[in-house]
Amino acid sequence: MPARRRTSTITRTESGQQEHDWRWHLRQAVCDPEELGALLGLGKRELDGIRAACARGLSLRIPRSYLALCRKGDPSCPIRAQCVPSAEEGALCAGDLDDPLGERAHEVAPHLIRRYPDRALLITTLQCAMHCRFCTRSRLVRTEGGATPLSALDPALQWLRDHPEVREVILSGGDPLTLSTKRLVQLVKAVRGVKSVQVVRIGTRMPTVLPMRIDHELIEALRLLQPIWFMVHFNHPTELTPQACEALARLADGGFPVMNQTVLLRGVNDDAQVLTRLFRGLVEQRVRPYYLLHGDVMAGTSHLRTSVRRSLEVFGELQGKLSGIALPKLVIDTPGGGGKVAVGPATVVKRGRGTTTVRTYRGELIDIIDPPQKQKR
Repeated sequence: MPARRRTSTITRTESGQQEHDWRWHLRQAVCDPEELGALLGLGKRELDGIRAACARGLSLRIPRSYLALCRKGDPSCPIRAQCVPSAEEGALCAGDLDDPLGERAHEVAPHLIRRYPDRALLITTLQCAMHCRFCTRSRLVRTEGGATPLSALDPALQWLRDHPEVREVILSGGDPLTLSTKRLVQLVKAVRGVKSVQVVRIGTRMPTVLPMRIDHELIEALRLLQPIWFMVHFNHPTELTPQACEALARLADGGFPVMNQTVLLRGVNDDAQVLTRLFRGLVEQRVRPYYLLHGDVMAGTSHLRTSVRRSLEVFGELQGKLSGIALPKLVIDTPGGGGKVAVGPATVVKRGRGTTTVRTYRGELIDIIDPPQKQKR
């Protein structure tokens, strides 16, 4: 009697398991320009531009679930602009830098960057699930491997022990959530083992590009190591998919404060209506819009950067129309490592003796009267 063939049920089960396995999705990311061209129906000219961009700098990597958000045949698609390489990445402008935030100059120990008195950033891996075309650290990001060995972090941990004024450590990369949960837990425990470190932040784009990574195992493992803040990264309301919203809900239900950083990108989200939908959508998911970042002067990203004037115009349109919890700070991360500077439309229009004139979001001018000053004896 011939052996019975496996039923399709097993195949469907295996397929379902893979669908929820973030490691499988990570391995299946699109990294080949020819395959990308076939999936998006790209012409020869666009393909040539993609090949040239990849050969020149940051390679191609897009999770298939994120790529599915792209509008096929639409070069102006805001999702496509974030993930698909372009020939325009070869353009260099005055002021462009390969290390726009001066991180080399502010590396106080291997893999540890300190630009502010009370916090430091730890490079935990050089791998990301997706290679964003506006990446400020594209000089470091790579496709395979890249995880920083725990032993290699010993000098950084010792530096933190020797500098108790540093109270917060941001785990960054690459993306820390490309590490296994076991490895991530070891890393967080090592950082929390420094007595002066009060808070750990994890900077990640995984809820956006690979939301199945935010699984039960991760939540339960990190729940025991609070306080941990998650800094997520959504740039467009299309990215708030049902799967992404489920991932954000798991973080919030797990007791983790979640903040979002959005990069202002030309042709993607430099529009007040688009950002309003994004920020209101985030608040609905219990995520606080934290920063609206003017694009860093990273070489090869000038086609995606807005002018400062345009950034101020867009932000000005948001003021007064979004509640305080939905309106992020507009910041410029100054070149060379000078740190973030909060900017906005001019609201103080005149200062006089005992009187300051301010402009409201409606354009009204209102005088604010100072209280009388006590005479010094």
